[in-house]
Amino acid sequence: MNFCSECGKPVDKRIPEGDDRPRYICDHCNIIHYHNPKVVVGCLITSGDRILLCRRAIEPRKNYWTVPAGFMENGETMLQGALRESQEEACAAVEGETLYRLFDIPHINQVYVFYRGELRDGAFAAGPESLDVQLFDESEIPWQEIAFPVVTDLLTEYLEDRKNGVYPVRVDQPSPLWAEHTGWNKR
Repeated sequence: MNFCSECGKPVDKRIPEGDDRPRYICDHCNIIHYHNPKVVVGCLITSGDRILLCRRAIEPRKNYWTVPAGFMENGETMLQGALRESQEEACAAVEGETLYRLFDIPHINQVYVFYRGELRDGAFAAGPESLDVQLFDESEIPWQEIAFPVVTDLLTEYLEDRKNGVYPVRVDQPSPLWAEHTGWNKR
């Protein structure tokens, strides 16, 4: 950050009084700019034994497959954001949604929150951020074309959980090595 988003004057990076880490501070208007993690929300949507995936129409990872997901907006809950992303990316309504998976990814300053749910009314289509949307049986999932390692983990764990019929809420932090694979460490 070079300039204050409030007044446009140059900012300095230093530890403000009473704080414990460097922040961008505007000496002109005294605003402290806090940069906090972004929250990504999404849904793992199923229809019977099939899983709904979207082929991304935007970067990063354009042309790769993912579950409907995106950044949470101000003024919405995580679930509202996940349902909005499902509608925006896959024109899909979801029912029976439950919290399923949380990934803490501090090396890219993001938190991913995924819900599970069933496709309502069987209707779906590609939204403006998707090139294609399809339902996949387990044997048809394009594993080599999955956009993000967290989605690979999500799908793998879901398919394993489905065998047992038990879907625990999991929370963990993936290894920073996956960032090397996708180039996320350069963003």
